Amino acid sequence: MFIKMKISSIWIFFCLINSILANSSNQPIFCSNATWNPKGITFADETIVGTWPSTLFIDTNNTIYVASYIKKEILIWFNQSSNSTKIIRGDFLYPKSMFVTNLGDIFIDNGGVNNQVDKWISKNETFINMMNVDSICFGLFVDQNNSLYCSMGNEHKIVKKWLNDIEVTPTTVAGNGTEGSAPNQLFHPRGIFIDDNFDLYVADNWNNRIQKFEFGKSNGITKAGKGSFNVTIQLRYPCGIILDGNKYLFILDHQNSRIIGENENSFRCLVGCYAGLGSQSHQLYFPSTLSFDIDGNIFVSDTNNHRIQKFIFEKDSCQNQTSTTNQIKQSLEKF
Repeated sequence: MFIKMKISSIWIFFCLINSILANSSNQPIFCSNATWNPKGITFADETIVGTWPSTLFIDTNNTIYVASYIKKEILIWFNQSSNSTKIIRGDFLYPKSMFVTNLGDIFIDNGGVNNQVDKWISKNETFINMMNVDSICFGLFVDQNNSLYCSMGNEHKIVKKWLNDIEVTPTTVAGNGTEGSAPNQLFHPRGIFIDDNFDLYVADNWNNRIQKFEFGKSNGITKAGKGSFNVTIQLRYPCGIILDGNKYLFILDHQNSRIIGENENSFRCLVGCYAGLGSQSHQLYFPSTLSFDIDGNIFVSDTNNHRIQKFIFEKDSCQNQTSTTNQIKQSLEKF
């Protein structure tokens, strides 16, 4: 039970917190001039995560999950401990995506070899087949309605199923299964994100654009990249996307090996700007996925460098204008 605040700004923040906390991924709120240290810190290297790490996830408890590409393992760091504190082993190989719910259940791509999405049930620590697919799932997401989405890149479409449905065959929600650049088409889609309005955002990889499919609509709107209404930045094979607490896009520009961020004004480069491909601390080499931690730091699966990189959010860049989810929550608890 709660009391509706008369102060409009506090009420807006309260609604935003409810929305953010319903999602198991972190969505901090940043000021328009937020910056990140362009020199990354290697959180985990090849000796820990193996070769070609392609997916990671950080939940709102600051637990970090990284799937090994060839070891059939999921490594877990509780509250960003310096060493992985749990290892989950399963019959999955070459996973490209992963999603973790607030209950600690893990969904992992197993489409490349076994044509399915697996679910690791935290309660009894067992794997089950959750959804049949005809392609690698290059992106996975579970929305607030308990529906599981898969970005079937090789089939040029996004599918979903309700998790409470015993049927394991999904339905198509975006793309018509034929490669193309029309509003109702996708071309090797990769990362996906679903907001609290159930609108679907897609990294339309080979079309070099980010598409938004409003709930229930088959035609997408180009939000960034080739074909957007106001092209402020060019993308080359974007693969990973997330939204912050203001619904601004953060994009992994795969072939340019950089991170792009959006604010109320435009898109701008945040990491890997003008650096080119490489293995130095300020460089990335064909990164695959990205995730925020609760402090606004950005973690990246730097795939071809066989490492997980952490880019520190520079809080001073906002001069106390920025509030993360926890900071806003603490402010509200004073009322």
